[in-house]
Amino acid sequence: MAGIEGLLRSYEKYVSIPWESQLAGAQKVWFAVYNPMDERRLRTRLGEFEQATRQAQHHWRHCDLTPLFAQWMASHRYRDSYFAKPESLTMALTKFETYVAETLRAVLAEEDVDEHTLVAVSGVASLFGLTRVSSVIDAVNETIRGRLLVFFPGERDGTNYRLLDAPGSWNYLAIPITAQES
Repeated sequence: MAGIEGLLRSYEKYVSIPWESQLAGAQKVWFAVYNPMDERRLRTRLGEFEQATRQAQHHWRHCDLTPLFAQWMASHRYRDSYFAKPESLTMALTKFETYVAETLRAVLAEEDVDEHTLVAVSGVASLFGLTRVSSVIDAVNETIRGRLLVFFPGERDGTNYRLLDAPGSWNYLAIPITAQES
């Protein structure tokens, strides 16, 4: 089984394993790694991931990062000058990273998000070239009560992850979920 179907089957196995509660935040992060070409297929099947989560007696919360750059830019007071000279945006991107982390942290801190809740994050490809996924995850680690599932369009080699076709990768100790495990 390959592709999103295989990823879903692997996920069903992981989510049904009893969750240890005494883990550090970084140990509660799961990366569902899939081929970037399968992004649309994944998004149409998010409901099946939610259903698998609920069948395993856990709660589901979804956070889509896709619209965040547009929202952040639309509210930025220098947006017109950034559109005129995009190269000047580089300095402001640290504030965008903070905005993304604060948005995700707010979801993780919601009253009904507890140690039995899986927060599923999609749209990380929209961060490509703007900020690092690893920095955002590191910024929210300590607020994870249940599990954080990051739908990751890229590849994994051991503990090294590469988003999309980025030239560099980073080492992260998240639990990888891949289609090959089925």
